[in-house]
Amino acid sequence: MPDPIHYPKIPPFHAGRRCCCPRCGKGSLYNGLLTVSEKCSVCELDLSPHDTGDGASVFVIFLLGGLVVPLALKFEAAFGPPIWAHLILWPPVIIALAIAFLRPVKATLIAYHFKNLRHEYDE
Repeated sequence: MPDPIHYPKIPPFHAGRRCCCPRCGKGSLYNGLLTVSEKCSVCELDLSPHDTGDGASVFVIFLLGGLVVPLALKFEAAFGPPIWAHLILWPPVIIALAIAFLRPVKATLIAYHFKNLRHEYDE
């Protein structure tokens, strides 16, 4: 029987920040913008049992709310622009930040899922 391959212990936050495989740390976690790959391209880890649900979206909504609302209030207090200026400025900012934050947050949740529920993966 061949010796099992030993993979380095990758901190979940590190794997999430890099959006890489939680087991080997080399393969890409995503196949597209937010579509998680079926298997890691390097270590062949089956990524299908992960379940992040809406957790990543909730974290990003709270993060963006705490970031954008104070910025919008400061913008309003400093310049007093008409309402249409807010309607033009903030939606693109919110959408860009949501896309930028959602990938690493979702990857971090998948990495924590892998770390804490290894018995559900092919180990």
